[in-house]
Amino acid sequence: MKQFSIAILYLIILFTPFQISAQDSTETSEEEWEWDEEWKLEWEEEWTAWSNKKPSLSLNYGFSDISRTDVEAPFSDNNLIELKLGYTYKKITKYADNIEKSTFNYGFLNRNSTELAGGSGTSSDIETENWQFGLGWSGGYGYKISESASITPYYTSSLTWTNLDFADHSLVYPEDERIKELYDETFRFGSSYETGVRIQATNLISLEGGYERSIVFERHLFWKWAGSGIIEIASHGLLDVFIKEVFKSSPSAGPIVFLLLKTALGYGLYELRQDKMNWPFPSAPPIAMDNIKFGVTLTF
Repeated sequence: MKQFSIAILYLIILFTPFQISAQDSTETSEEEWEWDEEWKLEWEEEWTAWSNKKPSLSLNYGFSDISRTDVEAPFSDNNLIELKLGYTYKKITKYADNIEKSTFNYGFLNRNSTELAGGSGTSSDIETENWQFGLGWSGGYGYKISESASITPYYTSSLTWTNLDFADHSLVYPEDERIKELYDETFRFGSSYETGVRIQATNLISLEGGYERSIVFERHLFWKWAGSGIIEIASHGLLDVFIKEVFKSSPSAGPIVFLLLKTALGYGLYELRQDKMNWPFPSAPPIAMDNIKFGVTLTF
C-alpha cells in the first residue's frame, strides 16, 4: 500500500499547475530530481529487504463481535482461530540504528463461529459459522532492543472472502430474515484493517495482540469499491508523508505516532463504512466483525 500511495502522490505533484509554471522551472527541476531520487531509493531499499525475506507462520485465537446496523436481533458472541502463511522482512531504518521497519505479507484462513464460543446465550441470538480467507499486507516500525528482540506497532490491510452460514432457526424480524437469505452459505467479498503490537522474543518466536475490523459486503460493486479504496490509499499516502517527517525530526517517537495515526485513520474510515460499505458512495451497510486477537508467529 505504501508504494502505491507514493506513486499516487508522485503523479499528483507531477501534474499540478505549479509544475508547469515557467517562472519556477529551475526550482521545479530540483524538486522533481529530489523526489525522483527519494522515490528510487525507497524502491531499492524495499527490493533489497524483500530479497532477504523469511517464511513465517502465524497462529491466532480471538473473540469476535458481529453486527450490521440494520439487523435488529443481536448476533451471538463468536470466537475465532486463524492461520497465516507468508513472508517477513526487516531492515534498520535510516532514521536511527535502533528503529527497524518490518513487513509481513501473507495469505490467511480463519474460522469464526458461535460453536467455538461455547454456544449462544439466548435462543433469539443469531448464530453463525463462518469461514474466511484472503490476503494481508502488514507493516510497522519497531524498537530494536537487542539482536533478536524488538517491539513493533503494526498496521494491516486485507482483502477477504467470507462464507457465512447462519443457523437453521427462523429469525424473528422479517428484515433480519432477508439479510440471512442474502448472505447465507455464499462467499462474499470484503476488506479489513488490523492494528496492534508484536513483541519478538527470539529470532524464531514473536507474540502479538491486536484489534481487527472486518467488513463483508452484500454485493461487490466494483467501481464504488474502487473509488472508496482510492480515497483510503490516498489518505494513507498523505499520512505516510507526515509520519516520515516525524521520523526525521524525532525517530524515537515515530513508531508510536505511526500506530496512533494509522489506527485513527483506519478506525475513522471503517466507522464511516458501517452505514455505507463503499463510503462515501451510496451503498448498503456491511456485516462487520470486530475481533480481538492474540497469537504467536514463527519466523524461520
